Amino acid sequence: MRRAVLVVGFLVVLAFLTSTLLAGSPTRLPAGTTIGGSEVGGMELAAATRALEARSASVAHRPIEFVAGGRRFAVTASQLGVRPGWAAAVRAAADAGDGVAPVRGLRRIQARLFGSDVEPDVDVYPSAVRYTVARIAAAVDRPAVDAGLVRRGLGIVTTPARAGVVLDRERASALMVDALAALSRGGPVRLPVVRAEPKVTAGELASAAAAARTALSAPVTVAVGPTRFRLPRWRIAQMLELPRGGETRAGIGGPAARRWLAGFAGSVNRPPQDATFRVVSGGIEVVPARVGLQLEAAEALAAVERAAFSPTGRTATVATTTSEPSRTTADAEAMGITGVVGSYTTAYGGTPGRLHNVALVAELIDGALVAPGARFSFNETTGERNAARGFEEAPVIINGELENGIGGGVCQVSTTLFNAAFEAGLSIDRRTNHALHISHYPLGRDATVNYPDIDLVFTNDTDTWLLVRTFVGAGSLTVNIYGTPQHRRVETDTAPLAVEGKVPWERIDDDTMPKGEKVVEQRGSPPRSTSVTRRVYRPDGTLLYDTTWHSYYVGEPTVVRIGTKPRPKPAKPAKPPVTDAPADAAQPKPATPPALPRAAAATPRP
Repeated sequence: MRRAVLVVGFLVVLAFLTSTLLAGSPTRLPAGTTIGGSEVGGMELAAATRALEARSASVAHRPIEFVAGGRRFAVTASQLGVRPGWAAAVRAAADAGDGVAPVRGLRRIQARLFGSDVEPDVDVYPSAVRYTVARIAAAVDRPAVDAGLVRRGLGIVTTPARAGVVLDRERASALMVDALAALSRGGPVRLPVVRAEPKVTAGELASAAAAARTALSAPVTVAVGPTRFRLPRWRIAQMLELPRGGETRAGIGGPAARRWLAGFAGSVNRPPQDATFRVVSGGIEVVPARVGLQLEAAEALAAVERAAFSPTGRTATVATTTSEPSRTTADAEAMGITGVVGSYTTAYGGTPGRLHNVALVAELIDGALVAPGARFSFNETTGERNAARGFEEAPVIINGELENGIGGGVCQVSTTLFNAAFEAGLSIDRRTNHALHISHYPLGRDATVNYPDIDLVFTNDTDTWLLVRTFVGAGSLTVNIYGTPQHRRVETDTAPLAVEGKVPWERIDDDTMPKGEKVVEQRGSPPRSTSVTRRVYRPDGTLLYDTTWHSYYVGEPTVVRIGTKPRPKPAKPAKPPVTDAPADAAQPKPATPPALPRAAAATPRP
C-alpha cells in the first residue's frame, strides 16, 4: 500500500511538473490550433489576428462559382459584405487553452494531441445576401404547374400538371456565406435545388370538369314570381369560374356574373312608390301606391349556380323582398284632398333669366303638402335661391331700386301663391309688400320674399290636408291649392292708391354735356300707399277673419342728367386789313346798335 501510494504520488507530482513546464505563455496560441481551417498554433495572438485578416482580405475580391440548375454564378465576399470575426475567433481559441499553469498545460497537451479548431462568426449584409439568392432563384426556379381547366368556346379542356424545381433559399444562403468566409478558394460550390410538386392534379379536377360541362350543356331559366328570364349558354360561359390557385371546384361568379346580376336587378328591382295625387279634368284624384320589390342578390346568384350545375332542374327560382311605401293608397284617400280650395293666375314675362327663375321656384313648391293645423313657409319649402341651385340673374328690387340680381322673378310665384291662399280664405300669417309699386300685380295684394328674413307664411286651418300645385304656361302662372272645399265666402275692399309725398329727384352731373343743358333720363313716381281688407265667412255666414293688409311703396326718383362741361369762350373779332389809302381818306364808321330794353338785356337763368 505504501509503495502504491508512493508511486501514485510520484506520478501526480511528475504530471504536475510536466503540465507546468508545458503550459507555455498565455500570449501564444496552443500548438495544434486552427482557426477557419488555417494553422495558427504557437503564434502570438496579435500576429495570428493580423495573419488571418490579411489572408481574408486577399481572397475577399476573388469570386467563387456557385452552381444551381445547370447555371453558374460568380459571387465575391465583398459583394455580400462577408466579414469573418478573426479577432474574436483568436480570443476564443486562446481562452480554450488558457487557465492556471497546470490546467493550461493540460489543455495545451490536449490541443497538441487532438487539435483545436475554431470557426469565426461571420457578419454579412443581409439585404445583399437576399438579393443575390433571389437573383439566382429567379434564374433557376421552374415552379410546378397545377392541372387546370380551360374553356374553349362552350367546351372544357383539362391541362395536365407539371412538376418543377426551386432553389432551397435558406440552405443556399448558408452555403454561400460559409464558402465566401473561408480563407481558400476551391472549385465550384453546388447549391441545393429541390423538386416542386404540383398542388392539383388532373384527377382532382375531374369532378369540376364534369360540373363545368354540365353548366354549359343547356340554358338556364330564371324565375321571378310569374316572370321568366332566359340565361343562354354563352352567358353562362362568361359567368363560369373555373378552379385556380389550388382550388378544385367550379362555380358561378366573377366580374361577368356581377355585371349580369346588376343588369338583372335593374330590370327586377323597383322602389316603393307613395300614393300621389293627379290633377284631372274637373278636380283631382289619388294615384295608387306601389309596393317596392328588391332582388336578393346573393341568393339569386346561388340559385343560378345550383340550376346551372344540375343536369335536370335548370330553373333558378329567385327570391325577392317587398317594401311598403311611406304613404299607402288608403293614407292618401284619408287626407281629404278632393277638390280646389283656392286658385289664382298671374301673367308674367321678362328676360330669359326671369322666366327661368319663375319656372324653377314654381317647381320647388309644386306638390307641397300641408297637414291640418300646420304652417306653410315659402322660404323653408324652396330653400335659399342662389346660383349653386340653378337660379339666374334677372331684374330684382334691391333697396328700393330695380337692379339685376340672382333670383329675379321669384316674387311672381310668391305673389300668385299669396293670392291663391287669399282667395281660399286661409289664415295668412306673414306677408310683405314690395318696396316699389308693381302695376301688373293686383293692387295691395303683392307678396315679396327674400331668403331667409322675408317670408310668406299661411296656416292650414282646415281639418284635412292641403296640396299646392303650380302650372307654368307660356306667359302665365297658376297656383292651385287642393283639399276639401270649404265653401268660404271672401269679400275684399281695396283702398285707392294714395300719393304720400313728392316725387324724389336725383341729379347726375355729366361732364360730357355743356353747362346749362339738362336731360330727364327717367321719370319718377311719388311714394304711395294702399290697403286691402279681406273678410272671410263660413258657409253658415259667421265671420271667420277680418284682416287688413297695409302696403307702402317708396317713390321712384326722377333722374336728371345736368351738364358740367364749360362752354367755349367766344372768338375775338379780326383786325381790319391795312391798305395804301391816304391817311386822310374817309373811313366808314360802324353803325350804332339800337338800344335794348333793360328786361330783354338780362341773362336768363338756367
